[in-house]
Amino acid sequence: MNVISKEAMEAVLRRPKPGLPAQLEMAPIPRPGTIDFTNSPPDCVPAAVLILIYPRDDAPHIVFIRRPKTSVHHKDQIAFPGGQIEGSESAIEAALREAREEVGAGPAGVYIAGELTPLFIPPSNYCVTPVVGLSARRPEFVPFPDEVAEILEVPLAHLLDPASVKREKWILERGEVSVPFYAFGRHKIWGATAMVLSEFLTLLRSPG
Repeated sequence: MNVISKEAMEAVLRRPKPGLPAQLEMAPIPRPGTIDFTNSPPDCVPAAVLILIYPRDDAPHIVFIRRPKTSVHHKDQIAFPGGQIEGSESAIEAALREAREEVGAGPAGVYIAGELTPLFIPPSNYCVTPVVGLSARRPEFVPFPDEVAEILEVPLAHLLDPASVKREKWILERGEVSVPFYAFGRHKIWGATAMVLSEFLTLLRSPG
């Protein structure tokens, strides 16, 4: 099937959210600093990301971006389109605006099916709300070079395959860390993006 129906995705997102336990399955170990993911500080910066699902080659895909090496936060990492919530914006409005600015996927034709569990990201102090959107057609992606080094279009079936999950020992600023990630070609989807993705994929796999 090349399109996931609005009704089917809404039904998925009405299920009880697996939340933090599912997110932590893809969290690096040890976790950064002493801050618990369950306790977002009152001064955290509200942000939103868009999980955009659309058909390509007769199969559902999700769009990701690779941040430039010059990014202030999460440089050279794979991410969902997204960013800081501005002014009186809702999470949905911010996610759609950021997707338009970063990859040229405007709100026209994007149906918002729901939201996932917010996640606190200690390195950037963001409190991120993941928003799930559907498009009946593949958008004409146009990357904004200041914020996007590369656009990745990943088949949903690839991410649902347990074989896509790998784990490696990396040396980060805080020392040696065991990092789980979703492998896609030469790319590694890890960190907060993998944690958000883990909850979403857990929901999709759940009975019903």
